Amino acid sequence: MDIYRQEIIDHYQNPRNFGKLKNPTVFHEEVNSFCGDRIRMELQIVNDKIMDVAISGAGCAISMASASFLTEMIKNQTINKVKKNSKEELVKKLNINLSPSRLVCAWLPWEVLHKALFKYQNMKGAYGKI
Repeated sequence: MDIYRQEIIDHYQNPRNFGKLKNPTVFHEEVNSFCGDRIRMELQIVNDKIMDVAISGAGCAISMASASFLTEMIKNQTINKVKKNSKEELVKKLNINLSPSRLVCAWLPWEVLHKALFKYQNMKGAYGKI
């Protein structure tokens, strides 16, 4: 279990894909009203494929590590493939048991991603192919 905790700490202290994109196609930000964790995700999407992703924000080790893991899972993946991933699959990647309140922290980045993809699909539908 210590190895997995070390990996979470590493992703928390050195989050992958942290920062901002120059010209994101779409972005979304959410705040966990219970604890104040804040995650912003920016996506660069080309031909319905997530070419680049960036996260920013602040939160507990679980939410930030979860966001970092998620960016690695979705980069260079098609939207259809990404949408098939469940919140539970993201939690499996963390590989630790979480209480219900900590699950909310782990799921926050997944919710941000899916709301950003919903925005993208609405933009695409309203304006044709982006």
